[in-house]
Amino acid sequence: MIIGVGIDVAEIERFGQSIERTPAMLQRLFVESELILPGGERRGVASLAVRFAAKEALAKALGAPAGLLWTDAEVYVEANGQPRLRVRGSVAARAAELGVRHWHVSLSHDAGVASAVVIAEG
Repeated sequence: MIIGVGIDVAEIERFGQSIERTPAMLQRLFVESELILPGGERRGVASLAVRFAAKEALAKALGAPAGLLWTDAEVYVEANGQPRLRVRGSVAARAAELGVRHWHVSLSHDAGVASAVVIAEG
């Protein structure tokens, strides 16, 4: 059963300008594994913008309640290229409250826009 659906878009250039103006924003939005690639290189702005869009979409799928922490949701990509969500803390608590058992995630970035869709399934 579908519990919630969320979609979000982020302008990549605008997102990049925001993190240039306020670098501390990165620590409030992302966990370390979202910021750094396995080889130690920092992720590019398009990759960060699409992860931010996924977190916004996730919040919408959960009904956008107050109190969710950005770092309680982690967007990662499996070896086969499939994007996934790992949730904990405030996000996991809200998901459990709603009966979410599985997440479906789709990410894309093209023409200067990052987009994400999240489906919460019970």
